[in-house]
Amino acid sequence: MPNRLIDEKSPYLLEHAHNPVDWYPWGEEAFDRAKKENKPVFLSIGYSSCHWCHVMANESFEDEEVAALLNQDYISIKVDREERPDIDSIYMDACQAMNGHGGWPLTAFLTPDQAPFYVGTYFPKKSRYQIPGMLDALPQIAEQFHNNQDKIADVASRVQQALSQGFSEDQEEIGKHTLEQGFAQLEEQFDEVDGGLKGEPKFPMPQQILYLLRYASWAGNSGALEMATKTLRQMRKGGIYDHVGGGFARYSVDERWLVPHFEKMLYDNSLLALAYTEAYQLTGDSLYKRTTEEILNYLMRGMRDESGGFHSAEDADSEGVEGKFYVWTKSEVEEVLGREAALFCEAYNISEAGNFEGKSIPNQLEVDQEKVAAKHSLSQEMLEKRLQECRAQLFAARERRMHPHKDDKILMSWNGYAIAAFAKAGAALQMPAYTAAAEKAFHFLESNLIVDGRLMVRYRDGEVKEKGFIDDYANFLWASLELYHATYEASYLEKARRIAQDLKRLFETDQGGFYFTGTDAETLLTRPSSWSDGASPSGNSVASIQLLRLAEIVADQSLFDDVHNLLRTASWRLEHYPIGHLHLLQALLMQEWRGKTLVIVKGNDHTLDEDDVVKHVRTTFIPHIQPLVVKESDEYIPTFAKDFTSLDGKTTYYLCENFACQRPTTDAEQVINSL
Repeated sequence: MPNRLIDEKSPYLLEHAHNPVDWYPWGEEAFDRAKKENKPVFLSIGYSSCHWCHVMANESFEDEEVAALLNQDYISIKVDREERPDIDSIYMDACQAMNGHGGWPLTAFLTPDQAPFYVGTYFPKKSRYQIPGMLDALPQIAEQFHNNQDKIADVASRVQQALSQGFSEDQEEIGKHTLEQGFAQLEEQFDEVDGGLKGEPKFPMPQQILYLLRYASWAGNSGALEMATKTLRQMRKGGIYDHVGGGFARYSVDERWLVPHFEKMLYDNSLLALAYTEAYQLTGDSLYKRTTEEILNYLMRGMRDESGGFHSAEDADSEGVEGKFYVWTKSEVEEVLGREAALFCEAYNISEAGNFEGKSIPNQLEVDQEKVAAKHSLSQEMLEKRLQECRAQLFAARERRMHPHKDDKILMSWNGYAIAAFAKAGAALQMPAYTAAAEKAFHFLESNLIVDGRLMVRYRDGEVKEKGFIDDYANFLWASLELYHATYEASYLEKARRIAQDLKRLFETDQGGFYFTGTDAETLLTRPSSWSDGASPSGNSVASIQLLRLAEIVADQSLFDDVHNLLRTASWRLEHYPIGHLHLLQALLMQEWRGKTLVIVKGNDHTLDEDDVVKHVRTTFIPHIQPLVVKESDEYIPTFAKDFTSLDGKTTYYLCENFACQRPTTDAEQVINSL
């Protein structure tokens, strides 16, 4: 018989709806029963494409013996971290505070008042390798809860107190030296052979790339640029990249980017598309352009809902086997490609022995493409053409396999990343189809994920759920500004201004910066705030960058002040652990870079798409320049630019800095040189 999760829409919760565990969704009903029966709460947090969540489910939550212990001694609650990142944030912070690390599945034992007293991640059914098993841990923890209540209460109280100290750090002087420290920490931990940070597992962490590209340009540091491009090249060569279908897996289990953990996430691929786009803008290397296109084409083909929004994730497993959809034997490649199989196997390291459980993950880590081309008497262009045909045939064959499970919920926050990526690529690569995809997704969010003016978290199967968090507002602001840059439609700028106002009203703190939850949110154990980079940038970091961009475009001193106060609040973190806050450091870098606003007053001489200056600011890496386009038909024009006019009916340019503008000019070449 199904449990209470059968009434939920979350794919992750529905996966557990037929467990023998008497699951509750998060809510008052579960905690009221825990108080009434004086039982501890067993809280399990995960997401649908999480491999180890599946392992724990198969071992324990589908097991009658474990379920009997849970049902006897606990009130059990399941949470989808992607729907409730506020809950996940609190208990992940508790896990990291108590253990020094975290991850998913996240397993927490709570008092009936929501306070954690014991937190971990994956628990096997039976104890092994010094990891406590569910069959041992559940009775012991229940016994401690009932017989050592004073100790339990003391631990819970101390953890709760620690979680409530998010704004208590001392403030420190930050500036150029802080940016240099961030780079120095990255440089110290950089893997000079394979790119990324040393060690395994190895995560792409695109926010590190975005910081390195900006630092390289601001400081004129060629080493920072090489670190970024080395990482981008090695990831592209590795098995973490899907050479047949495009897109990146979540992370690599080894330090070489060879063997991925095969799930694909919308946020990873969107942020990586942004990183590859900016690397192309900065270097002109066509490999980065091609990678951006392949990532975005994968998202349009495999992750886009027919309504225009983007789904959340694809699982690592198919037919119960991790990676089965993505790996090949040499004979399978030969069956599909025939005489071309030898060339493909050589170019993508496909062998009889394989590199993953007897099969091969296509990769180019140890392949010298020039030698392959020379061996087959091919030019590089002809080699790539033939390999492209091979990839297309293998893709068609792979499509006939059983696909991994797809989490088809549409998240406001992650769609914000996707829209920003498509809009940025549409402008930078001059590909209108990407801009159109961004606009369609944006309009879907506007139509379906805004209720009574309030951004919401999740849409699935016609249901909208949960009031939006800081990430939702910050990423939607990012999407609005990238779409403005891609289209120069004033409506997107006006929407960005309104989103910024709502963000401040709902999330602003007295100390500076923003809470994770809004003023109208459910009361939880604490009101969390998010500062450091995790799998994706924090809401505070995205908000700080986008508010600065908006401040430059509309000349709003209050927004500059908001970001200044936010950075002051975060100064201790930035000074003592810059590598954990690199996306937030971007805002400080923007302040140090002395940003400029380029006002372009549209004339009658040509269209915007034909304008050389517009092409330049779209296709060149100049993140410290914020363009504002003024058209006579615009309903919204920032106050400072309302009196700006075109000269002799020609498109006219005003370059402004610190609320003062240079003499206007119609000379596009002069403006480009000055930029």
